[in-house]
Order: sequence, then structure tokens, then C-alpha cells
Amino acid sequence: MQEVTMIVSPDDDGLPIRKLALERLHMSYGQFKSAKFNGALLLDGEAVHADRRAKVGQKLVVQIPQREGMCCKPYETALKVPYEDEDLLVVDKPAPLPSVASARKRDALTLENAVFSYLKCPPDFIYRPVNRLDKGTSGLMVVAKHAHAQQYLQSQLHTDYFVREYLAVCDGFPPEKEGMIDLPIAKADGATIRRVISPQGQPARTFYQLLDTGAGRSLLRLRLYTGRTHQIRVHLEALGCPVTGDFLYGREHMALPNRFALHSCYLKLQTLHHGVIELESPLPPELAILL
Repeated sequence: MQEVTMIVSPDDDGLPIRKLALERLHMSYGQFKSAKFNGALLLDGEAVHADRRAKVGQKLVVQIPQREGMCCKPYETALKVPYEDEDLLVVDKPAPLPSVASARKRDALTLENAVFSYLKCPPDFIYRPVNRLDKGTSGLMVVAKHAHAQQYLQSQLHTDYFVREYLAVCDGFPPEKEGMIDLPIAKADGATIRRVISPQGQPARTFYQLLDTGAGRSLLRLRLYTGRTHQIRVHLEALGCPVTGDFLYGREHMALPNRFALHSCYLKLQTLHHGVIELESPLPPELAILL
């Protein structure tokens, strides 16, 4: 059972518990509904209804039931963690490394198993990635330590409160030094993972900026404004400069076994209790040498 608390401020005086939980504590409706029906809304220690109005100075506690976890085998491996607090950790993921464990291979080396080991988690550990990186992509990725943090952080995705930027080494050159790629993305017909540009697809927007060129390749810095599957890879293929080593949307490269030249290099987010953090991760040497 996880508890989320707050002291009612003068600005919140007279507001109902429902509004405080959803808007001030940033709980999801599902979490609030579960707490409401389990009598887990407490005002100064007293169980109250969702419509009860709080007074300034009172302590609101919302108890969030934890769902049952799926046990995975801890995997001891070196893990770069440039930031950690009581609610989340940011991992600098290497490639190739899957972000999540397979249901059929719970004991394989994945970021999920490595985080399980790093946090020395109990058997009911629940892995809560806020964003995900493809197996072949390296760089900064956020993992929440509990359900409330995951909900809070995911609600920020694709806003100015949660900014993600990437570096990509590409085969060829973009038509302009910078620009916004605004092309809808859909699943390819009959495919399981491949995506394509399609008028029937979901809106997708990626900003790019050319940083450098060399050896027939270009180095781009990219910012995501939406979060479609394979968005950067699909957009750069459409731009005529696919990510180097991208076996699905470009060409494999012998120097990049099982990965491609895409790296999550910058992260800015609003934490629950420690303000805004900004982190950077430099382009890995095996990608820089491609230029």
C-alpha cells in the first residue's frame, strides 16, 4: 500500500477531496477510483467521502492499493544511473539491451532485470518505465518506483515539462539544416512492428537540427513532440536520411551489431519533490566514429 499526502493550503481551502487528489496530487482517475471504493481517503486520519471539502491546514492521505507484480530474475550488470530519488531513477541504457523483459524469457538480461537487481527489489517488484527505448537505441530513460510517480510523469510526456532529445547519425543528408517533420505514422499492412507514413496514421511531429557531417553521413539532434512507435526512425527514412545501421528502415552496418546510431542524449522533467532536473548523455564513441 502506497500513501500520497498533502497539507491543504490556503489556495485549496474548501476544495473537495476529489479535486485535490486528481489535480493537486496528480493521481490518475483509476487510482482515485480504487482508493475511493476501498475507503482509503483520509482527512486528518478520518475516512471521508470524495465530495468532502477540506479545510486549510488539514492533512489529506490517499492510500493507493498496489497491483500484484510479475517476478523477474535479478540480473547483476553495470548500470549507469545519472539521477535517482525516492520516486524515480534515470538510467543511461546501453544498446543493444531490451527495455522490458519478455513474458517467455523473464530471466534474460534486460533493463527490467537490471533495474530489479539495482533496486534490490522484493519478489512483488513492479517495473514501471515512464518512456521506452528500442533495443537498438541507447541513452537516457526514466523508470518510476511507484504507481503515483509513473502516472505523474507520464502525464507530462510530450509537454514542456518532459522534454526528450536524441542524437542520430544518418546515412545521407537532410534537405534543410533544420525543420519540423510533420507526417502521420501507421502500422504497415500485415506487419507486427514496422511503421509507415500514412494519411490514415496518427499525428507525429519531430523537430531536427543538423549539427555535423562527415563520411557521407550527418549528425542530427532531434526533439520529439509526439511519441509514436519508431517515430524518429520512420521520419528520418521519409526525409531520405535513415538512421545508420537501422536494419528495419535503412541498412545494417557491420560496426553496429544489433544496434543502430540513435541515442537519447537529453532529458528534462519535473520531479514530484525535487523540482526540474536536466540531464545530458554524450554521443557514444562507436557512433561518433561513424562521422
